[in-house]
Amino acid sequence: MKKLALAAALSIAATSAFAGGMTEPVMEPAPVVEESSSSSAGGIVVPLLVLLLVAAAASN
Repeated sequence: MKKLALAAALSIAATSAFAGGMTEPVMEPAPVVEESSSSSAGGIVVPLLVLLLVAAAASN
């Protein structure tokens, strides 16, 4: 009789643990990062300015 009562108690506890059921997983959308380019010759402006300053200093 004790085993029957124990089995009934465990089955009631087990069914209440799964009462919620399966839910759909919630996934957050990934952020979209866009690269911005100000101009096509952005990396060459500073070296050209340095070269211009060196050339102006050498001409004096």
